[in-house]
Amino acid sequence: MSRAVVITGAAGALGQVVVAEFVSSGWEVVALDRPGERLDALGADPAVHPIAADLAHQDTVAVAFEQVDAVAAPAALVSLAGGFKPGSLAEVDEATVRSLWDTNFGSALWCAQAAGPRLAAAGGGAIVNVGSRTAREGKAPVAHGTAKAAVLRLTEILALELRPQKIRVNAVLPSVIDTAANRTWMSESVVARAVPPSAIAKVIAFLCSDDAWPISGASIPVYGDS
Repeated sequence: MSRAVVITGAAGALGQVVVAEFVSSGWEVVALDRPGERLDALGADPAVHPIAADLAHQDTVAVAFEQVDAVAAPAALVSLAGGFKPGSLAEVDEATVRSLWDTNFGSALWCAQAAGPRLAAAGGGAIVNVGSRTAREGKAPVAHGTAKAAVLRLTEILALELRPQKIRVNAVLPSVIDTAANRTWMSESVVARAVPPSAIAKVIAFLCSDDAWPISGASIPVYGDS
């Protein structure tokens, strides 16, 4: 019987590629994201089970994972859900801070809280969060960079807390990803250095695999040359 992974933000540009990578590796995928045509389209593959959910709040995540229970007992959680908005110190406002905190840090926290007992009941598993290069170094939009930095610290804390349950927790840190949306503003030289989603998807899938058993608490750069 194939293992199951819960992937949040599954209908996004990176999410769709990560879903395809896990399916190609023989996993069942429970795809969580906001309702819409892109999420529905993922369900055309019999190995993918879409669930529409608001992942920014504890109560709605709890409801979503009750729906997950009806599909499969997950062995891994990949938290891709998040949001982005530029803004310097002078430009940032309360609505932006709340939105980016909830969609980036909140979604990762509440999904880990819901997934943790389920992974433990299955004998262990893996959680992979998505941070950002700007969470660790360089210039960054204030609210987004800070929220992603919190995701990295959350990863470290959960790796220690969940280790006794044989749950590994890691993060990947993208820089510039080569997506259609990003190509609308990237120069040719930036495009040439950007990392394709497929390369990041392979790293994420590896971190959920048995071969990654010694790795927990890591924040792995997937910058390429970007």
